[in-house]
Amino acid sequence: MHDNLIVIDGLQYSNWNRAIFEQLKSGGVTMVHVTIVYHEQIRETLLRIGQWNRLFELHHDLIMPVKSTADIYLAKKLGKVGIMFGAQNCSAIEDDIAMIEIMRELNLMIMQLTYNNQSLLACGCYEAVDSGVTRFGRQVIKEMNRVGMIVDMSHSGERSTLDAIEISQRPIVISHANPSSFHAAKRNKSDEVLKALGESGGLLGFSLYPFHLKNGPDCTLDEFCDMVANTADLMGIDHIGIGTDLCQEQPISILQWMRNGRWSKEMDYGEGSKSDADWPKPLSWFKDSRDFPNITQGLLARGFHDEEVAKIMGLNWLNLLDQGLQAQKV
Repeated sequence: MHDNLIVIDGLQYSNWNRAIFEQLKSGGVTMVHVTIVYHEQIRETLLRIGQWNRLFELHHDLIMPVKSTADIYLAKKLGKVGIMFGAQNCSAIEDDIAMIEIMRELNLMIMQLTYNNQSLLACGCYEAVDSGVTRFGRQVIKEMNRVGMIVDMSHSGERSTLDAIEISQRPIVISHANPSSFHAAKRNKSDEVLKALGESGGLLGFSLYPFHLKNGPDCTLDEFCDMVANTADLMGIDHIGIGTDLCQEQPISILQWMRNGRWSKEMDYGEGSKSDADWPKPLSWFKDSRDFPNITQGLLARGFHDEEVAKIMGLNWLNLLDQGLQAQKV
């Protein structure tokens, strides 16, 4: 069954190379939303896009850019892996709302309003007080809706996430997180947020990053699938997908960049300790993208029907992107 599915991973950030692209293909991944920037600003973002253009040139037999949902179907037909660009912070637009349309024209499809900290747009999940979406943030959401860029609130605080759900005229995503009822990490989301997300037509991508899972690297496939089933009951089967948050072959300097950016001289452990200053040990049943069939089999074993598994593994992402990536008609 897995080979016939459209499989979409709602987020990865790896040290991209041919071997990793081959793993994606071997795992049957049709499309992956890749983080091209965290704290990088406009010029640095353009350089990242240039680097990806070179990767598309060098590995054209394996990967292709995704500029619309039609390209996802084409990737499946051609047996290639589609690559969709995303940003995990709003630094790529700096303080200029005009950059949203320009970045969208360069195929930046998804953007988080904040990454852990307070930004110009909203509040991150590690701040002591969540002041919600800012005045600028309201304008940015409106503009993202207009040009067809997806709002992502994966690293945002509770109030900011609820604000974004209410403000956005189009469904938003939480591309890589889990229910806090399953594991109480600041990055994970409350039932109130998840219920509101489902009711608004949005989507949650389940994270396989061990720090977001109960028992960390020792979380079992059965435990993961139980979490999926419970969340389906809460949000509805049409509003859940996968967003592995897989980070492969990245040095510690990248982990430091993700957490620290340019704002801190000291290593930011977030809610963790010094033991969290390294990449976590991978799950036994999901070491890399070649293990995607294990998720399909686990969901089937948990009692999901074939059609439900197809939705979770990719069709729900596909439907949301089909609605959200088209520019609004004037």
